[in-house]
Amino acid sequence: MGNRGFYLDIQSCIGCRTCQVACKDRNRLEAGLNFREVRSYETGAFPTPALWHYSAACNHCEAPACVANCPTGSMQKALDDGTVQHEDALCIGCGTCVKTCPYQVPVLLPDRGNIAGKCDACKPFRDAGKNPVCVDACIMRCLDFGDTEELRARYGPDLTNALPVLASPDTTHPNTLIKPKKAALEAVSREVSI
Repeated sequence: MGNRGFYLDIQSCIGCRTCQVACKDRNRLEAGLNFREVRSYETGAFPTPALWHYSAACNHCEAPACVANCPTGSMQKALDDGTVQHEDALCIGCGTCVKTCPYQVPVLLPDRGNIAGKCDACKPFRDAGKNPVCVDACIMRCLDFGDTEELRARYGPDLTNALPVLASPDTTHPNTLIKPKKAALEAVSREVSI
């Protein structure tokens, strides 16, 4: 079995944040904490400005920095599907995963003893034959999850895992496949609140 990861179609994403809300609800997260977060960016200037959205979650990297640097082994690659999983019982809340993830994915959960938490791609749901909640919640069908080679075959060869607003994929080799919007490839994008 190959690596599993997310597909994100930035060309179709309208920034509604339904995926973010579904993830937050499924994981019962406090205000201000997210395992999936939609970020909005603007680029260009009058008369050709552009707005685009990026739905960020764990990239389930092939060489995850959080796994490599976790002192207790609570961050681990799942042997059955290659996703990055977190074992709560082993976590000491040191925050090393938070500091070393170049994508700023793991968060510390104060209401759970300050242990780390992150997207697990809804592993219990997937084990039961269902999709991650973010995938099913997306009203524009911008998200998908599966074997990365199958996702590439389904959505085309023009997918990338690199955007100027993201850390370089050269170290961790993220398994998020992105169908970029032209504006998302611009060298300068400014994050905006909408």
